[in-house]
Amino acid sequence: MDRVSPTKRRNLGLMATIVVAVAVLDQVTKAVMLAWLDEGEVVAVIGDWFRFFLVFNPGAAFSMGGEGATWLFTTIQLAFVVGVAIAAPRIKDPGQAVGLAMIAGGALGNFIDRIAREPGFWFGHVVDFISVGSFAVFNIADASITIGVVVFIVAMFLEERSQARAQGE
Repeated sequence: MDRVSPTKRRNLGLMATIVVAVAVLDQVTKAVMLAWLDEGEVVAVIGDWFRFFLVFNPGAAFSMGGEGATWLFTTIQLAFVVGVAIAAPRIKDPGQAVGLAMIAGGALGNFIDRIAREPGFWFGHVVDFISVGSFAVFNIADASITIGVVVFIVAMFLEERSQARAQGE
C-alpha cells in the first residue's frame, strides 16, 4: 500500500481547507447580499468606483455573456472540482496546490448556485454582487478563481525555474 508523504498529506489538507473555505465564504456572502439587497439595487461603498449591485447571472463568470450555455458552465464547474479532487494527491508544489484549490473552491461556490437556485437544477443563476468601476459584476467565487489562476501560473513558473536551476548545478 502506498503511503502518502507528509508533504502530500499537508497539501491535501491545505487544498481541502481552501476549497471548503472559499465555497462557504462565497455562499455566506451571497446569502447576506440576498437578505440585504433587492435585484438590481445598487449600494455605493466607495463612490461610483466600488459598489454592491445584486444581479442573477445565467452566463459566464463576471456576468460576461453565455446566457444560453448555463448547463455547460455547470458541467465544467463540476468537472473541474472532481478533477482537482482526483489530481490533488499528486500535487507536490504548495503554490500550485493553493492556486488549484482557490479555483476549485470558486468553481464549487458557483456550482452550488447552478444546482440550487432558480430557474432550477443545473440551470440556476449565479448570484453576483461586487461591482468595481465599469468592470463586470462578480462574486467571491469569481474573485477566488481569478486569483487562483494567477497563483497557479506563478507557482508553475517558479517550479520550472527551480527545476532548471537544479539541472544546471
